[in-house]
Amino acid sequence: MSRIALFSRLCYNGHMKRNRLEDLIDWKTSPIRKPLILQGARQVGKTWLLQEFGRTCFNRCAYVNFEDHRELQTLFADNFDIERIVSACQIVTRQTIIDGETLLVLDEFQEAPNGLAALKYFAEKRPELHVVAAGSLLGLALHRGESFPVGKVDFMHLAPLSFREFLSALGEESLANAIRTRDWSLLKPFDGKLQSFLKTYLYVGGMPEAVEVYCKARDFALVRQIQNRLLLAYEGDLSKHAPTEQIPRIQLVWRSLLAQLARENRKFKYAELKHGGRAKEFELAIQWLVDAGLVHRVPRVSKPDVPLAAYADASAFKLFGLDVGLLAAMGALPPSVILNGSEIFEEFKGALTEQYVLEQLVAAGCAGISYWSNDRSTAEVDFLIQKDSNVVPIEVKAAENLRSKSFRLFCETHRPKCAVRASLAFYKNQGWMENLPLWAI
Repeated sequence: MSRIALFSRLCYNGHMKRNRLEDLIDWKTSPIRKPLILQGARQVGKTWLLQEFGRTCFNRCAYVNFEDHRELQTLFADNFDIERIVSACQIVTRQTIIDGETLLVLDEFQEAPNGLAALKYFAEKRPELHVVAAGSLLGLALHRGESFPVGKVDFMHLAPLSFREFLSALGEESLANAIRTRDWSLLKPFDGKLQSFLKTYLYVGGMPEAVEVYCKARDFALVRQIQNRLLLAYEGDLSKHAPTEQIPRIQLVWRSLLAQLARENRKFKYAELKHGGRAKEFELAIQWLVDAGLVHRVPRVSKPDVPLAAYADASAFKLFGLDVGLLAAMGALPPSVILNGSEIFEEFKGALTEQYVLEQLVAAGCAGISYWSNDRSTAEVDFLIQKDSNVVPIEVKAAENLRSKSFRLFCETHRPKCAVRASLAFYKNQGWMENLPLWAI
């Protein structure tokens, strides 16, 4: 079956569409394919995605969950005999595992000590077998001192549903495609409708369970119940998986996210956590949340040049959450705010809008996401991304006021080839800058 035919089959199978399915097809057909590590926070849809990929693109899917099959957690303890490992997976899944025909999914893989090291032997001994390792806390496993198969694995990250995926889930596939192709003349009459959908997305967010409930029931109260349940589950993960001595600090950071973003200057401040708070006291807590996929750390860069990572200032950064809907739930945002004009975009001083833009950049796989400010912090650009050999500055406007003095000064000084403002206004090319509607970012 051709790649295009496979993707068409995936898109119209009656289930929620995830754009990562197309990337998985690319991985499946790649001549330089290696075992894949799929990362992403808990409940973003990794298990569903991989089982759907196996169901639609392979003759069979052998799915092993190492939390459920505790007897397999020592599978890699003695040796890395791949035939023995595959035989054990066949026993628990009752599936015949055949190279080129079977997708072997190793879920919650962080529960199996030495499992990551075993992926090297899959690459060397059974290169024709399609193997995917996934887990909500794989990012933590990568930092706990285990041997890692450098150069022997591929990586992919799954984020919550993007706004375009949200539109598709609502049955608005045509609108989602028009945004993807930037057909502005077609989109112009639907600007109001898209703004209304965007308001809803800022409340519902992109967590699959919340989206599914909204699509079926159109009930914001039920959505909020799902979001609060997810927040409780994440708090439970902190207590279960984090180092005991770090738990209080991790909780302080996690619970401060909205307050940090709701300030005019969104730079993370340790003093907001506790009086006299210092980086040394909280850096491990922040890294734990980053590794668990629960927060995004966006560093300040001192110079807007490539590679952006070379100019990152480790002492200055913004900390964003996983999902805009969960951030709204943290602030107990009432559903009524969705109906009040542009109020939801300005709520918490535009924190939801900036969180939303960050998520769309992450979902799109943008490289080098960072922000810039001058040494005196009198001028700032909300986001910078790296596109090939160019740096693209992005300004986010939550309010109707589109004055961009600081942004214009940055562009006049640094002369970027492309500059973007994301706002409620419709698309306009002003020469030195393109205005993108927030729903098109």
